Amino acid sequence: MSFELPELPYAYEALQPFMSRETLEFHHDKHHQAYVTNGNNLLKDSGFEGQSLEDVVKGSFGKNPGLFNNAGQHYNHIHFWKWMKKAGGGNKLPGKLQAAIDSDLGGYDKFRTDFMAAGATQFGSGWCWLAVKGGKLMITKTPNGENPLVHGATPILGCDVWEHSYYIDYRNARPKYLEAFVDSLVNWEYVEELFEAAM
Repeated sequence: MSFELPELPYAYEALQPFMSRETLEFHHDKHHQAYVTNGNNLLKDSGFEGQSLEDVVKGSFGKNPGLFNNAGQHYNHIHFWKWMKKAGGGNKLPGKLQAAIDSDLGGYDKFRTDFMAAGATQFGSGWCWLAVKGGKLMITKTPNGENPLVHGATPILGCDVWEHSYYIDYRNARPKYLEAFVDSLVNWEYVEELFEAAM
C-alpha cells in the first residue's frame, strides 16, 4: 500500500471566507503532498509495506519517528478535508451524536468551549480532537502529527492547529480560526458517520 493524496471534496473556494483558496492550495497541494511523498519514501523497507494506513500509524509510533510523523499527518489530513464543508458548523447536530455530546461532554456549548480551548492551548504544532474511547466521547489534544489512534481511541473530529492551517487567513489568532472551524466549517454528518462506526 502506498500513500496517495486525495482530491479535496469541494472546490478551493468553497470554504471562503473562513478558509481561503490560498490556504487550501498551500495546505493540501504542498503540505499534505509532502507527507505523502516523504511517507512513501520512508515506507520502503520499513517492514510496514502492505499494511493499512491505520496499522502503519499505530505500528510506527515510538519505533520509526520519521515514518510515523508522515503517516500520522497523512491520516489526519485525509479526514481533515472531510471534516469541513461549505455552510457547515453550528449546533444543529445529528441526533445520536447530539445525545452522546449531551451525556458525555455536558452539552454542545461545553463541547464547543472545551474543544476550542484544547486547540488554543496546544503548545506549538498539533491537533485538538473529539474522539471515542471505551464507548464514550472525549476531548483531547496531541502534539505534531500524533492522533488518538495511538492512545487507544478513535478520532471522529480533529482540527489542525499547525500554523500552516490558519496563518494566511488569521495570522497568529488561533482562537479566531478555531471559532470559525467549529461555528462555520464542521461537517457534522461525516463526524456522525465516524461516530457510528466507532461505537
